[in-house]
Amino acid sequence: MPDAFVLFKTLPSKERDVYFALDKHENVTELHVLYGEFDLLALVSAPNHKSLTSFLMQDFRLIDGVSDTQTLIAVDY
Repeated sequence: MPDAFVLFKTLPSKERDVYFALDKHENVTELHVLYGEFDLLALVSAPNHKSLTSFLMQDFRLIDGVSDTQTLIAVDY
């Protein structure tokens, strides 16, 4: 099962809205609030790479209040 860590920057005062929008997604397996350059960190899991790509490229882009993301795809050795 492929995983990705996604760092989120949100628009001012939209942190909670984005947090709760992410928390509703079944692919988000962990969600953390951060202090610093990024506001949120999500661990995303999907059954295969194609569905992970679809989720990252489509669903996350529709969340109101997200200003920027950085995605880190986890790989196995």
